[in-house]
Amino acid sequence: MLDSLHLTAADLAALAFFLVAWVVHTLAADGKLVSRVSLSRAMNAQREAWMQTMARRELRMIDTSIMVGLQQGTAFFASSSLIAVGGCFALLGASDHVLTVLSDLPFASAPSRPIFEIKVLGLIVILAYSFFKFGWSYRLFNYCSILIGAVPMVRDGHANEIEMETAIRRAARMNILAGKHFNAGLRGIFFSIGYLGWFVDPIVFALTTVILFAVLLRRQFFSAAREAVMVEAQDYAGPGNGESIRPESQ
Repeated sequence: MLDSLHLTAADLAALAFFLVAWVVHTLAADGKLVSRVSLSRAMNAQREAWMQTMARRELRMIDTSIMVGLQQGTAFFASSSLIAVGGCFALLGASDHVLTVLSDLPFASAPSRPIFEIKVLGLIVILAYSFFKFGWSYRLFNYCSILIGAVPMVRDGHANEIEMETAIRRAARMNILAGKHFNAGLRGIFFSIGYLGWFVDPIVFALTTVILFAVLLRRQFFSAAREAVMVEAQDYAGPGNGESIRPESQ
Protein backbone atom coordinates (compact mmCIF):
# COMPACT_ATOMS: atom_id res chain seq x y z
CA MET A 1 0.00 0.00 0.00
CA LEU A 2 2.87 2.37 0.77
CA ASP A 3 4.33 1.72 -2.67
CA SER A 4 1.02 2.59 -4.34
CA LEU A 5 0.91 5.90 -2.43
CA HIS A 6 4.58 6.63 -3.20
CA LEU A 7 5.03 7.57 0.46
CA THR A 8 7.48 6.13 2.93
CA ALA A 9 6.59 5.05 6.45
CA ALA A 10 8.36 8.16 7.77
CA ASP A 11 6.20 10.36 5.56
CA LEU A 12 2.99 8.75 6.78
CA ALA A 13 4.12 8.92 10.41
CA ALA A 14 4.95 12.63 10.10
CA LEU A 15 1.62 13.30 8.37
CA ALA A 16 -0.29 11.41 11.07
CA PHE A 17 1.53 13.39 13.77
CA PHE A 18 0.63 16.62 11.96
CA LEU A 19 -3.07 15.73 11.82
CA VAL A 20 -3.12 14.64 15.47
CA ALA A 21 -1.52 17.94 16.53
CA TRP A 22 -4.13 19.85 14.53
CA VAL A 23 -7.03 17.95 16.12
CA VAL A 24 -5.58 18.23 19.64
CA HIS A 25 -5.08 21.97 19.29
CA THR A 26 -8.64 22.41 18.02
CA LEU A 27 -10.13 20.43 20.89
CA ALA A 28 -7.96 22.20 23.46
CA ALA A 29 -8.91 25.65 22.16
CA ASP A 30 -12.59 24.68 22.32
CA GLY A 31 -12.21 23.60 25.95
CA LYS A 32 -12.79 19.89 25.32
CA LEU A 33 -9.42 18.63 26.58
CA VAL A 34 -8.32 21.07 29.29
CA SER A 35 -10.14 23.08 31.91
CA ARG A 36 -7.98 26.18 31.48
CA VAL A 37 -9.86 28.88 29.59
CA SER A 38 -8.37 29.54 26.17
CA LEU A 39 -8.17 32.91 24.44
CA SER A 40 -10.89 31.87 22.00
CA ARG A 41 -13.29 30.91 24.80
CA ALA A 42 -12.52 34.11 26.69
CA MET A 43 -13.31 36.13 23.58
CA ASN A 44 -16.59 34.25 23.17
CA ALA A 45 -17.62 35.59 26.56
CA GLN A 46 -16.71 39.08 25.37
CA ARG A 47 -18.83 38.58 22.26
CA GLU A 48 -21.81 37.87 24.51
CA ALA A 49 -21.01 40.95 26.59
CA TRP A 50 -20.81 42.97 23.40
CA MET A 51 -24.30 41.91 22.36
CA GLN A 52 -25.63 42.77 25.80
CA THR A 53 -24.10 46.24 25.59
CA MET A 54 -25.26 46.71 22.00
CA ALA A 55 -28.89 46.09 22.95
CA ARG A 56 -28.83 49.02 25.34
CA ARG A 57 -27.31 51.50 22.90
CA GLU A 58 -29.64 53.88 21.15
CA LEU A 59 -27.17 54.45 18.29
CA ARG A 60 -25.61 51.26 16.98
CA MET A 61 -23.23 52.73 14.46
CA ILE A 62 -20.34 51.51 16.60
CA ASP A 63 -21.61 47.94 16.40
CA THR A 64 -22.15 48.07 12.66
CA SER A 65 -18.63 49.46 12.21
CA ILE A 66 -17.22 46.55 14.21
CA MET A 67 -19.18 44.09 12.08
CA VAL A 68 -17.85 45.70 8.89
CA GLY A 69 -14.30 45.32 10.23
CA LEU A 70 -14.88 41.65 11.03
CA GLN A 71 -16.32 41.03 7.57
CA GLN A 72 -13.45 42.79 5.84
CA GLY A 73 -10.87 40.77 7.73
CA THR A 74 -12.68 37.53 6.90
CA ALA A 75 -12.95 38.48 3.23
CA PHE A 76 -9.22 39.28 3.12
CA PHE A 77 -8.24 35.86 4.42
CA ALA A 78 -10.75 34.14 2.13
CA SER A 79 -9.33 35.84 -0.95
CA SER A 80 -5.76 35.17 0.25
CA SER A 81 -6.53 31.47 0.66
CA LEU A 82 -7.98 31.32 -2.84
CA ILE A 83 -4.91 33.04 -4.29
CA ALA A 84 -2.68 30.57 -2.42
CA VAL A 85 -4.63 27.66 -3.92
CA GLY A 86 -3.99 29.10 -7.37
CA GLY A 87 -0.31 29.40 -6.50
CA CYS A 88 -0.21 25.73 -5.56
CA PHE A 89 -1.61 24.75 -8.94
CA ALA A 90 1.07 26.89 -10.55
CA LEU A 91 3.58 25.05 -8.37
CA LEU A 92 2.46 21.77 -9.89
CA GLY A 93 3.25 23.15 -13.33
CA ALA A 94 6.78 24.03 -12.23
CA SER A 95 7.50 20.75 -10.43
CA ASP A 96 10.84 20.11 -12.15
CA HIS A 97 12.24 23.52 -11.22
CA VAL A 98 11.04 23.24 -7.62
CA LEU A 99 12.52 19.76 -7.26
CA THR A 100 15.85 21.12 -8.46
CA VAL A 101 15.72 23.82 -5.79
CA LEU A 102 14.79 21.31 -3.08
CA SER A 103 17.67 19.05 -4.05
CA ASP A 104 20.10 21.92 -3.38
CA LEU A 105 18.83 22.47 0.18
CA PRO A 106 21.04 21.14 2.99
CA PHE A 107 19.74 18.10 4.89
CA ALA A 108 17.08 17.60 2.22
CA SER A 109 16.70 14.64 -0.09
CA ALA A 110 15.10 15.41 -3.43
CA PRO A 111 11.68 13.71 -3.51
CA SER A 112 10.34 12.04 -6.60
CA ARG A 113 7.87 13.90 -8.75
CA PRO A 114 4.82 11.78 -7.64
CA ILE A 115 5.65 12.36 -3.96
CA PHE A 116 6.08 16.08 -4.53
CA GLU A 117 2.75 16.29 -6.33
CA ILE A 118 1.00 14.43 -3.51
CA LYS A 119 2.43 16.89 -0.99
CA VAL A 120 1.29 19.85 -3.07
CA LEU A 121 -2.19 18.37 -3.35
CA GLY A 122 -2.26 18.04 0.44
CA LEU A 123 -1.37 21.72 0.77
CA ILE A 124 -4.16 22.57 -1.67
CA VAL A 125 -6.61 20.62 0.51
CA ILE A 126 -5.57 22.57 3.61
CA LEU A 127 -5.87 25.94 1.88
CA ALA A 128 -9.20 24.99 0.30
CA TYR A 129 -10.46 23.99 3.75
CA SER A 130 -9.42 27.40 5.07
CA PHE A 131 -11.15 29.15 2.17
CA PHE A 132 -14.45 27.41 2.82
CA LYS A 133 -14.20 28.19 6.53
CA PHE A 134 -13.55 31.87 5.85
CA GLY A 135 -16.33 31.97 3.25
CA TRP A 136 -18.85 30.48 5.66
CA SER A 137 -17.65 32.76 8.44
CA TYR A 138 -18.19 35.79 6.19
CA ARG A 139 -21.75 34.68 5.54
CA LEU A 140 -22.40 34.10 9.23
CA PHE A 141 -21.15 37.59 10.04
CA ASN A 142 -23.69 38.86 7.49
CA TYR A 143 -26.40 36.93 9.29
CA CYS A 144 -25.17 38.34 12.61
CA SER A 145 -25.53 41.88 11.22
CA ILE A 146 -29.16 41.13 10.40
CA LEU A 147 -29.76 39.66 13.84
CA ILE A 148 -28.22 42.75 15.44
CA GLY A 149 -30.65 44.87 13.47
CA ALA A 150 -33.50 42.67 14.72
CA VAL A 151 -32.68 43.32 18.39
CA PRO A 152 -35.40 45.67 19.69
CA MET A 153 -34.53 48.97 21.27
CA VAL A 154 -34.82 49.36 25.02
CA ARG A 155 -37.13 52.30 24.62
CA ASP A 156 -39.59 50.36 22.46
CA GLY A 157 -42.72 49.83 24.48
CA HIS A 158 -43.54 46.51 22.87
CA ALA A 159 -40.07 45.08 23.53
CA ASN A 160 -40.27 43.17 26.77
CA GLU A 161 -37.31 41.65 28.55
CA ILE A 162 -37.96 38.11 27.28
CA GLU A 163 -38.08 39.17 23.64
CA MET A 164 -34.98 41.27 24.00
CA GLU A 165 -33.01 38.56 25.79
CA THR A 166 -33.96 36.05 23.11
CA ALA A 167 -32.83 38.42 20.36
CA ILE A 168 -29.57 39.11 22.18
CA ARG A 169 -28.81 35.42 22.62
CA ARG A 170 -29.61 34.77 18.98
CA ALA A 171 -27.19 37.45 17.80
CA ALA A 172 -24.50 36.39 20.28
CA ARG A 173 -24.67 32.73 19.24
CA MET A 174 -24.41 33.66 15.57
CA ASN A 175 -21.43 35.90 16.32
CA ILE A 176 -19.69 33.17 18.30
CA LEU A 177 -20.34 30.65 15.53
CA ALA A 178 -18.93 33.02 12.91
CA GLY A 179 -15.86 33.55 15.06
CA LYS A 180 -15.44 29.80 15.50
CA HIS A 181 -15.35 29.21 11.75
CA PHE A 182 -12.99 32.16 11.29
CA ASN A 183 -10.63 30.69 13.88
CA ALA A 184 -10.81 27.31 12.14
CA GLY A 185 -9.83 28.90 8.84
CA LEU A 186 -7.01 30.85 10.46
CA ARG A 187 -5.84 27.67 12.15
CA GLY A 188 -5.65 26.03 8.73
CA ILE A 189 -3.48 28.89 7.46
CA PHE A 190 -1.16 28.50 10.45
CA PHE A 191 -0.85 24.76 10.05
CA SER A 192 -0.18 25.14 6.33
CA ILE A 193 3.02 26.94 7.35
CA GLY A 194 4.08 23.93 9.40
CA TYR A 195 3.09 21.67 6.51
CA LEU A 196 5.79 23.27 4.37
CA GLY A 197 8.40 21.36 6.35
CA TRP A 198 7.21 18.17 4.64
CA PHE A 199 8.67 19.42 1.35
CA VAL A 200 12.11 19.26 2.94
CA ASP A 201 12.05 16.06 4.98
CA PRO A 202 9.67 14.07 7.25
CA ILE A 203 11.84 14.87 10.27
CA VAL A 204 11.74 18.58 9.43
CA PHE A 205 7.97 18.21 8.99
CA ALA A 206 7.62 16.79 12.49
CA LEU A 207 9.87 19.52 13.88
CA THR A 208 7.91 22.36 12.25
CA THR A 209 4.70 20.77 13.53
CA VAL A 210 6.02 20.71 17.10
CA ILE A 211 7.20 24.32 16.91
CA LEU A 212 3.91 25.51 15.43
CA PHE A 213 1.89 23.52 17.96
CA ALA A 214 3.87 25.03 20.85
CA VAL A 215 3.46 28.57 19.50
CA LEU A 216 -0.29 28.20 19.00
CA LEU A 217 -0.78 26.66 22.45
CA ARG A 218 1.15 29.49 24.05
CA ARG A 219 -1.00 32.07 22.27
CA GLN A 220 -4.19 30.34 23.37
CA PHE A 221 -3.32 29.62 27.00
CA PHE A 222 -0.28 31.61 28.15
CA SER A 223 -0.11 34.78 26.03
CA ALA A 224 -0.34 38.39 27.10
CA ALA A 225 -3.44 38.69 24.92
CA ARG A 226 -5.21 36.07 27.02
CA GLU A 227 -4.18 37.80 30.23
CA ALA A 228 -5.54 41.08 28.88
CA VAL A 229 -8.94 39.49 28.26
CA MET A 230 -9.00 37.59 31.56
CA VAL A 231 -8.00 40.56 33.74
CA GLU A 232 -10.44 41.26 36.56
CA ALA A 233 -11.58 44.71 37.69
CA GLN A 234 -9.72 44.43 40.98
CA ASP A 235 -6.53 43.53 39.13
CA TYR A 236 -6.67 46.57 36.87
CA ALA A 237 -4.47 49.48 37.88
CA GLY A 238 -4.91 52.12 35.25
CA PRO A 239 -7.10 55.05 34.26
CA GLY A 240 -10.22 55.06 36.38
CA ASN A 241 -8.54 53.09 39.12
CA GLY A 242 -6.40 55.71 40.78
CA GLU A 243 -3.81 56.15 38.02
CA SER A 244 -3.45 58.64 35.23
CA ILE A 245 -2.48 57.92 31.66
CA ARG A 246 -0.38 61.09 31.55
CA PRO A 247 3.39 60.75 31.86
CA GLU A 248 4.97 62.10 35.01
CA SER A 249 6.78 64.73 32.96
CA GLN A 250 3.43 66.39 32.26
